[in-house]
Amino acid sequence: MTTQKTENYTQFSELRSEIDKFDLELTKDFKSQLSIAPFLSRKLVSFQGNKDKPTYDWYKYKEAFSAGLVEYFLSNYEGGTQGKMLDPFAGIGTALFAASEQDIHADGIELLPIGQEIIQIRLLLQKGLSSSDTATLERWIAFQPWKRFSEKMPFSTFRITEGAYPSETVDAIERYRSAMQHENEKIQAILRLTLLCVLESVSYTRKDGQYLRWDARSGKIRPGTKPFNKGEILPFAPAITAKLKEILSDVTSAEIPTTLFPVTRTSCDINLFKGSCLEILPTLETESYNALMTSPPYCNRYDYTRTYALELAMLGLTQTEVSNLRQEMLSCTVENREKDLLKICPNWSPFIEAANNQKLLKTINTYLEHEKAAGTLNNNSIPRMVRGYFSEMACVIGECFRVLKPNACLFMVNDNVRYAGVGISVDLILSDIARTLGFEVEKILVVPGKKGNSSQQMGTYGRIPLRKCVYIWKKR
Repeated sequence: MTTQKTENYTQFSELRSEIDKFDLELTKDFKSQLSIAPFLSRKLVSFQGNKDKPTYDWYKYKEAFSAGLVEYFLSNYEGGTQGKMLDPFAGIGTALFAASEQDIHADGIELLPIGQEIIQIRLLLQKGLSSSDTATLERWIAFQPWKRFSEKMPFSTFRITEGAYPSETVDAIERYRSAMQHENEKIQAILRLTLLCVLESVSYTRKDGQYLRWDARSGKIRPGTKPFNKGEILPFAPAITAKLKEILSDVTSAEIPTTLFPVTRTSCDINLFKGSCLEILPTLETESYNALMTSPPYCNRYDYTRTYALELAMLGLTQTEVSNLRQEMLSCTVENREKDLLKICPNWSPFIEAANNQKLLKTINTYLEHEKAAGTLNNNSIPRMVRGYFSEMACVIGECFRVLKPNACLFMVNDNVRYAGVGISVDLILSDIARTLGFEVEKILVVPGKKGNSSQQMGTYGRIPLRKCVYIWKKR
């Protein structure tokens, strides 16, 4: 072994030992708060828990938690069922609508247009449908009027969505989009939502972690990769009519509890802020929320602008707009550039300092830079992403503390991750930062059963389980 290699290995071993030491110290420090919660399940903390739940299961948003999870925490913690709740990473609005059903005013912040669109249309549908609207939708289901339209309304594509649908599906979508322009605003919104809900099922793609996975029938097979078959690719007409039936049934069914779409409610029960929470949180009033329930992007390299590229293209975004969205997102993908956080808010110095001084995180950052220099990382942007993620999350946590009322709780769902063979205890690091910024860490509830690290990591380091948790922090 050369002298350089010996020095690298020695530094590698020392850093790994330091990481293990600081991780163990934090684990002992939070021993009384860390506990496995038998009532939590993978289903409850994921979108799987919304299956067969009217309105929540229209669109498969894989990053969502279940409405049941929101209901449980807001009902079982003091102050949760009073006043106003905030979700700074609202997604498609699960927390907002679940809170609203418990008569809690809910504010949400969402950056991605797909989430904004679904929330807005659900709010529109809370006002109910007229008999004329219902008859129009029934006509669309029965007669499929787009099939008789000669006019077509083309839709946008990006480099990564070109060729995503069979040619006959492209033709049907363009006719459908043209036909819906002849309906009133509410019907157009419902038809647009229905289209967004079926895009994946009628395409050659499947959402798969960090990217869209392409079926071999698309003709897009990367050299050296095993051909992928997603199963049945639904024809457009049966897919769209089945989804339209489901949505219409959910809105009009008498079996749905009256709390779902009460006509006496107004959209002011839910308020949506469009944009990045890093930009919007500093503008919110101090001590104005009684609870906060959220699940931020995980530090797992998932790029939502790619995962939801079909939907963003259908909503008419340009390639440039999508690239800009990617940079506005919380740093969770290797393409995120470093943000000038103090330019966003000059008051954030203590928050950034809390992240920079966290011992375990500091050592992990040094280790990842060491691995980058040694050429062992599969992407050299991982250190920047991890560093940015925790700095930005520290700013989010600091702002959340500011906007919560005294004794109010923050509930957060998040995953631990692993890079270069080292597990990153996101739960412990963020809880320690939250404690530094004034929160009392009440509980770190661990979901029973641990998920494995990525296939790339398993190939090199073996299968090492990682925790998924719900954090409960209280403002004192």
